Amino acid sequence: MNESTLPNVAPDALDIPDAARLASGDATHPPRILILYGSLRPQSFSRKLALEVERLLQHFGAETRVFDPHDLPLLDSVGKDHPKVQELRTLSEWSEGQVWVSPERHGTLTAVFKNQIDWLPLEEGGVRPTQGRTLAVMQVCGGSQSFNVVNALRVLGRWMRMVTIPNQSSVPKAWQEFDEQGRMKPSPYYDRVVDVMEELLKFTLMVRGHSAYLTSRYSERKGDLAAQALASASAAAE
Repeated sequence: MNESTLPNVAPDALDIPDAARLASGDATHPPRILILYGSLRPQSFSRKLALEVERLLQHFGAETRVFDPHDLPLLDSVGKDHPKVQELRTLSEWSEGQVWVSPERHGTLTAVFKNQIDWLPLEEGGVRPTQGRTLAVMQVCGGSQSFNVVNALRVLGRWMRMVTIPNQSSVPKAWQEFDEQGRMKPSPYYDRVVDVMEELLKFTLMVRGHSAYLTSRYSERKGDLAAQALASASAAAE
């Protein structure tokens, strides 16, 4: 690189994007998908949708986990060593993709759902339990169709450094869309759910194995090189 062209760039920290490095990965295990939902009600429609999503994902060949938010304490009311907190964090690290399903409450996502995300750190011990994972966002509505929750979830997904897929699902009047066995009835809304899960799996298959490369940042590499140089200089001075 001609350093005079970009005088403010550290050339050793620059990594020119390379299509060859994004060739198909060597992972052969089923895609690992974590599903989170946002209601504790016995007849929770977000839970019913989460379970419907799980059936579809398993049919597509994914390995799934559904986290039960019951007994997850409020953020900071207990230490991070609490069993439910550890369960959630372990599942997030295990996952290669996630599905977030929340009801709409007062025009936004529920406290039950937000509490789960708040317990997930951006980084802990050099591990980022959400960065680079794919994400599908979905909501259920008690009344007419709204997109308030999926929009809010997209903000959260970006903040958690996740690869949020373009498609999404919003199910209006959810109480009409499930039968007595808790299965989602045939409808255009169900078809959209299938669309979203297909897309999530496709993106997950593309991204997994490459997330470290995709989320590698020039600014962080530059900082690492500066820290290494400082450590070397300190060691030489001793």
